[in-house]
Amino acid sequence: MSLEIRGLRKSYDGRTVLDGFDLDVRPGEFVALLGPNGSGKSTALRCAVGLERPDAGEITSAPAAMVFQGIHLVRRRTALDNVCTGALGRLPLRRSFFFPNTLRSEAMECLDRVGLADRAAERCARLSGGQQQRVAIARALCQRAEVILADEPVSALDPAAAAQVVELLRQLASDGLAVVAVLHQPELAHCYAHRIVALHNGKAASPEVTR
Repeated sequence: MSLEIRGLRKSYDGRTVLDGFDLDVRPGEFVALLGPNGSGKSTALRCAVGLERPDAGEITSAPAAMVFQGIHLVRRRTALDNVCTGALGRLPLRRSFFFPNTLRSEAMECLDRVGLADRAAERCARLSGGQQQRVAIARALCQRAEVILADEPVSALDPAAAAQVVELLRQLASDGLAVVAVLHQPELAHCYAHRIVALHNGKAASPEVTR
């Protein structure tokens, strides 16, 4: 089991955001989370990756990485350098500003998986929005994550770029990762996701939509 969430509860200032949310995502699955603003979609992902502490519930997950709506790349650095930063957590502190050749080779493989190996030496400021989001996904892959959690990864992209990014997430799932994405485009979810989980009042609505 790559990601298992049971009975997740989370409140902010007395307002309940998640109220017993359950989710299972296995390797090879791409699950889309849909729901209105405030339904708890992003909060569920942030709890799953450890950015928020839930009030109650259990989370069991393989190593996970988050892809954000705000891409958070260092725009003046190259695509390759940005992907290498995904490995900072496992580099000795004294080497955190020097990326060894073995890491650069691994980062190149991650860029190749997202179709951007030919842009490795280009500064991220010169890349399109869709390309920058693919660099961010490659950076998550460089964390050696088995679970990819994407929070509104295409909300700032034009329709063509958005479709390319969501198609990439599906391909990564087909390669054996467990992928969960918060989407606000039902048409993309229905086209690319293996399952659609709708949230309502902090819970998974039933039934799920399976493709």
